[in-house]
Amino acid sequence: MPRIERTATLTWEGNLARGTGTVSGDSGAFTELPFSLPSRIERENGKASPEELLAAAHGGCITMSLAGELTQAGLPPTRLDVSCRIVMDEVEGQGHQIVGSQVELRAAAEGLDDDGLQEAVRKADEGCPYSQLLKRAGVDVQVTATLA
Repeated sequence: MPRIERTATLTWEGNLARGTGTVSGDSGAFTELPFSLPSRIERENGKASPEELLAAAHGGCITMSLAGELTQAGLPPTRLDVSCRIVMDEVEGQGHQIVGSQVELRAAAEGLDDDGLQEAVRKADEGCPYSQLLKRAGVDVQVTATLA
């Protein structure tokens, strides 16, 4: 795989408590997504948070990795439904840290059984750069999978 580089640009106006920011991807796939401290610590409608973006990145990465593993096994998926939850918590002496990433997958593929799914998920997790990055940082990464 070739070297991959992607860029996001961000703007922030104001102090931490009352300020707001936007994030845009250079690809144009998303532009000026609003974010703020309230959207980070609460569920503020219509605004993103860094943790939500990390959940999307980890979930997207492991989804693609699983699609590749199933395809290599001769069982290309017809559908993958994935949910990823990033957990940030206070860690004594370290402040707020990302402490968990919980990925739940539901997979549908012609001829796929549970043993085959679990093996593909194990390989997908090992092959997902985001899973590996989070694990090296000491994050508890949990990946569960069921047949659809």
